[in-house]
Parts: sequence; C-alpha cells; structure tokens
Amino acid sequence: MFHKELFILAHQFGDSSFYPAYKKLIRNQWKSYDELKCDQEKQLRHAIEFAYENVPYYHNLFKYLGILPTDICMIEDLQKLPILTKDIIKKHWEDFKPVGLDTMKYYANSTGGSTGTPFQCRLFKYDRFLSGAMLYRGWGYAGYELGDKVVFLGGSSLDIGSKPFIIKKAHEIARNIQKLSSFDMDTDNIQKYVDIINSFKPKYLRGYPSSLNFFANYITKNNLEIISPSGIFTTAEKLFPNMRRNIENAFNCDVYDGYGLNDGGVSAYECSEHLGLHIDMERSVMEVVDRNGYQLDEGEGRILATSLHNFAMPFIRYDTGDIGCILSERCSCDRRYKLLKELVGRSVDILITPEGMNVHGWFFLYIFWEYCKGIREYQVVQEELERIVIKIVLEDDFDERQLYKIRESVKKRSAGWHIEFKFVDKIERTGAGKYKFVINKLMR
Repeated sequence: MFHKELFILAHQFGDSSFYPAYKKLIRNQWKSYDELKCDQEKQLRHAIEFAYENVPYYHNLFKYLGILPTDICMIEDLQKLPILTKDIIKKHWEDFKPVGLDTMKYYANSTGGSTGTPFQCRLFKYDRFLSGAMLYRGWGYAGYELGDKVVFLGGSSLDIGSKPFIIKKAHEIARNIQKLSSFDMDTDNIQKYVDIINSFKPKYLRGYPSSLNFFANYITKNNLEIISPSGIFTTAEKLFPNMRRNIENAFNCDVYDGYGLNDGGVSAYECSEHLGLHIDMERSVMEVVDRNGYQLDEGEGRILATSLHNFAMPFIRYDTGDIGCILSERCSCDRRYKLLKELVGRSVDILITPEGMNVHGWFFLYIFWEYCKGIREYQVVQEELERIVIKIVLEDDFDERQLYKIRESVKKRSAGWHIEFKFVDKIERTGAGKYKFVINKLMR
C-alpha cells in the first residue's frame, strides 16, 4: 500500500489530473465500443476545431481543401484529409506552432524515428501524463497494479541514462522501479543484472525485445538462476515469435507486447488472451490504411495517428512509419477495443530488389531461423539497390557452410542482389539503444 500511495503522489505532483484520468481509463476498458467511439469522436471534433482556429498549417490546409472543421465529425471523415509526414512538419515547422504556445505547459520531445534521424515535436503536459496513465492501464491487462516493482531494460526511449544520478534514484524510489541500460550488456554486466533482478525481486520486467532476448539467451545458455516475474512487457521494437518463446522460456512467464508513440499518441497493449493488442481510443485515433489512404476494418496497412489532446502540436493523420495488421474480431476478454493483430514492422524494413519487388524484412528472419547455428546476432543492410550487406556476430560453434545456404535462399528471391557477409564484433544499436534487424538505406 505504501508503494502505491508514493507512486500516485509522485505522479500527482507532476500533474494533478493523473490519478483521476487513470481511474476513468480503468472504467473505460469495460465500456461498449459504441460508447468509446462516441467519446472519441466528441474529442476529435474539439481537436479539429482547435487546430483549425489556432494552428496556421491546418487553417491554410482546410481553406485549400475547401472544407470546414464541421466536415470532420466522425472517424471516417478523416479520410477527407491528406496524410501528414515528418517532411511536411519539418518544412512548415513555424506554421505548426499554435496561437498562445508561449502560455502552454508542454515538453519538447525528440524521437529517433525509423532512420535514427532526430525528429522534434512538442507534447502538451496533460497529454504526456495521460500517456502514462494509459501505459499503466495497458500493463494492468497483465495484472499490474500501481506501485508494483518493475525493472526496465532499455535505452533513451525508456528514459534510461538520460537523467543525473540523484534524479534517477529519486525517480526509481518514488515509482518502485530499477533501470538497467541495454547499452552495457557485456558478460560482466549481464551477471550484475541477474544479481540486481534477483535481489530487487520485481513483479514485472519491461524492455526492448532485442535486449530481453539477448538477456534470455545468455541466461539459458549459462543455466543461470533468475526469479520468475509475473509478466514481461515488451515495447519499441518488433517482437518476433522466436524472441517471445526465448524470453518466456528463460523467465518462465508470459510476455505482453505493447505499442506506443508520443508523436501522434497512438498506443495498444496485449492482454492475457494474447489474441492481439487492444487499440487505445482515449488519447488518439489510430487508422490502419491501404496504399491510397483509405481506412481498413481488417488487414495490413500503414498506421496513421491523430492526437486528441496534444494542443501544443496537433497531429492529424500523421504517418507513423509503422505497418500494422488490424482485426475485425473482438477479444474474448470482454474489452471492446479493436485489436491490432501485430505490428508488422516499419516501412523502412521493406527492401527493394533490382527487379522492382518489395521484400519484407521477415523474409530474412525466416532464413536465419533455419540457418542460425553459431550466429549470435545479425543485421541485414541494403546499401544500394543491387547490394545487400549481412553483418554477423559469430559464436564458437559457427558452421560456415550456412553462408552458402543463406546466399542461395536470398538469390531465389532476387538474382540481382549481390550478397556480402561482414563479420563484426557487435551490432551497433540506434541512439535510443534499439536493435534494428533490417535497414534500408535507400528509403532514408
């Protein structure tokens, strides 16, 4: 009880609306879909009107299109508007500043994005704390309660290593958490991490799938004893099926995947049924659209985000760069939110053949599932249209004959690709500590 009260107090100190918003979100998860959609569209109309009246870019856009805010009343009406990209925002940066920005409470935010190139945006204070409340509700699908012990394993996108030591420790104590850096996962530090986790005894772990998978493989290979938490939360990267199995086997608990972006505000979380990720509706509108920008009720497409509370920098039909698969069916847990079957990947995870075909990065994933003996990590980089470089971190039992089989498998997809293998000591992470399996430099 003490940890819960301290946890709430710390968040209330940051924004007094946090706990009331959290309690409302807890009630919302059992509302009917029609009720949730009605509330969402009411807030959407308010956000659209605000953007039209206060943000020069949107005012000019609506004028150019010959439409008024009243023409955007329902989620389906968003299709009347064009898709917003990072390049448009950068080009019209000044026009995205709302009237009265200097009187607003907001946070300057920077994301690495799919290419590692920093993207600047602003987060309205209430919007930021609402995102935290939604995160905790999403964890609650796995049984989490406010103040439960959590160990974080990640980089800067999980706010690790970005604050002075004293502030970091105060933050950890108030929130009953421990933060471990994914940048420092060498042999010595992994053993320290095992000791810290066994001593701290967290109820949950949270981290990047690649970091947790690396950790899990080390634990399994070295037969280390580590406590079994109630669940593990993954975020920020694609969670591949083999990763989920490795992590669950090493820690003897379920993995719960999550998806969230501050630039745009979309989020979704997996429940104990593991049928997909429940798409949140209170902070943003998530659209999954086809190549022409039309909304899909089912199937795979680009994920667009429309923020509902970020008055410091409204995003309307913002292209997240992510590709997701949406389901028409509902989950058996009785929550009425639509389901994101999976986050397929990012648009830059698509490679282009000299023959003009698009090849998803999963193609290489399946190859390395089959030919992985003695390969600790790998990364596929399309340097040029005809040139693919595959970086490999070897282990002692590596079988070099696999390279021929990998090359032949790739050649079956594209005879025009020239495959180069490069043996490296480690795969470099992004500035946020994430591990990218596939990089397409042609799409940067």
